Amino acid sequence: MDLKNKNITVIGARKSGIGAAKLIQHFGGIPFVSDSNSEENLIEYVELLKKEKISFELGGHSGKIYSCDMFVVSPGVPSDAKIILEAKQRGLQVISELELAYHFCKGKIIAITGTNGKTTTTSLCEHVFNKCGIKTYAAGNIGVAFSEIVTEVKENDVVSLEVSSFQLDLIDKFKPQMAMILNITPDHLNRYQNKLENYINSKLRIYKNQTKDDFLILNKDNLATLDIKIEPKSRVFYFSLTKEIENGCYCSNDFILFKENGKELFKCSLDDINLKGEHNYANAMSVIIAAKIMGLDNKKIKSALSDFKGVEHRLEFVREINGVKFINDSKATNIDSVWYALRSFNNPIFLILGGQDKGNDYNQIKKLVNEKVKKIYAIGSSAEKIFNFFHSMVKVEMQPTLESAVAAANKEARENDIVLFSPACASFDMFRNYEHRGIVFKEAVNKL
Repeated sequence: MDLKNKNITVIGARKSGIGAAKLIQHFGGIPFVSDSNSEENLIEYVELLKKEKISFELGGHSGKIYSCDMFVVSPGVPSDAKIILEAKQRGLQVISELELAYHFCKGKIIAITGTNGKTTTTSLCEHVFNKCGIKTYAAGNIGVAFSEIVTEVKENDVVSLEVSSFQLDLIDKFKPQMAMILNITPDHLNRYQNKLENYINSKLRIYKNQTKDDFLILNKDNLATLDIKIEPKSRVFYFSLTKEIENGCYCSNDFILFKENGKELFKCSLDDINLKGEHNYANAMSVIIAAKIMGLDNKKIKSALSDFKGVEHRLEFVREINGVKFINDSKATNIDSVWYALRSFNNPIFLILGGQDKGNDYNQIKKLVNEKVKKIYAIGSSAEKIFNFFHSMVKVEMQPTLESAVAAANKEARENDIVLFSPACASFDMFRNYEHRGIVFKEAVNKL
């Protein structure tokens, strides 16, 4: 992709937008960044734009955005946004930051998508590959933009890339050597006209450009990934917690095995995996498949699985006070994540729930809430919806802030109880992002 002297509009002034703008500048292009948010909400990013001497506008999109050769769009911007449709109507090329960075990547890409488990799997993949001696970068939707690190990636390096459906909506040539679809369950339906099929089709774009020389890793236990209507050209490996697999990974009698053409090439105990819970065993299996495709050493893979500590904001233990454990699961931005979180604990739970609703159906966690939750503290713009749904089955208390919910839970919880912050919602009604939300939770807990 030749960017030299081309005027390129970047929509979105947060991490991926700034990463894209810097990459464009690095290769001789002329970026212009536009964001509808005010300067007050983007203060840290404004400093970066000024430092890099990148032109920008905030607080709305002017007509200047269309005076360009190409549109690069951050994942937070819907692909059916008025400015995107207008750009396409004017004949401008519109791509995602993911697509832009891909054109400059010299190394191999392991692209990881799914409704849940992406961040943990992306981090675990980076950890395992680095421990096995392959220089690997974790990037993408994980918090480090692909475009930020792509110029550092050498020919024999690997990028473990977390990819969202939003990023896949605007790809063209993007083709990872390995693609993983961990699972697909209802999420972001407000962005996909409330149609699960539209959301699934976005996820499936991850293997759209793959050839017979590439690999696709799928979840044999997930109906949405089994019922694929677009036949992949790539070689498919599966993972399963319940079924024996001829090509891929499966769980049997507390062991995980990897087979290729029915031949066992790897075996480890569930005890060898530091992260516990069925969802984490599934995540680990997808990484084991990738590692064995690359021919990595069995002992080193086991060692890496045993010392991986997990990721921040995902079922993260924060502190124990008078026998009460406080758990930060701010990364849980959908119902499915909360389902996994509730299944991870046997002790009574005080659950902090709420934020910006994305069309949540709380029926999915109704049974678990009945069985495990002593009380719910509802926060954010979805607090009333949460109260109305749950108040007939469990105590529900609406709280004005996350900090006040933490303080209330601390007063009521007793020894051996769990205070679990697993919001099931987006963060943007009260916080900059889920990381900011998780940090606020941890600060509130540490002040107790």
